[in-house]
Amino acid sequence: MQAVKEFRLTLVKQDKHLRLPTVTSIIVVQNLYDILFQYLIDPDQESRLKQLIALMELHIKSKSRAPFSIPMEELEFLGEGLEELKLLNWAEVAVTVFRVEVPGEDEPAEEDLEPIFDLLEELLTFKRVGDSDLIYVYPSRLTMY
Repeated sequence: MQAVKEFRLTLVKQDKHLRLPTVTSIIVVQNLYDILFQYLIDPDQESRLKQLIALMELHIKSKSRAPFSIPMEELEFLGEGLEELKLLNWAEVAVTVFRVEVPGEDEPAEEDLEPIFDLLEELLTFKRVGDSDLIYVYPSRLTMY
């Protein structure tokens, strides 16, 4: 077990996300592409939808305990497709964004963050935002995944 350095969670913001219902099949996600494609009107939107689908597939393959969610503002390109997602049981959820900080380090090293994230995984439901020092923390009332 690696030693956990002293760290601090700094509140960045509270955000509204849409949360993917519990899905364990990539086929379901690929079908979602077909459903949402009808709402797109330009190549940029299609590219963004492909990126979204790729993120969902990556999430499913990772077997994460945290739900897959994405900020509402990042889904605005779907237009009416947002309503379609809600009809498909996507739920609006309040997500709190925190920055993980290690005192004395401007940008914590990955080897310092890993044991911190391992510890946090035992304490709360969260998802790391890419390879950054930000995490999405989900309400405790959500079912653990």
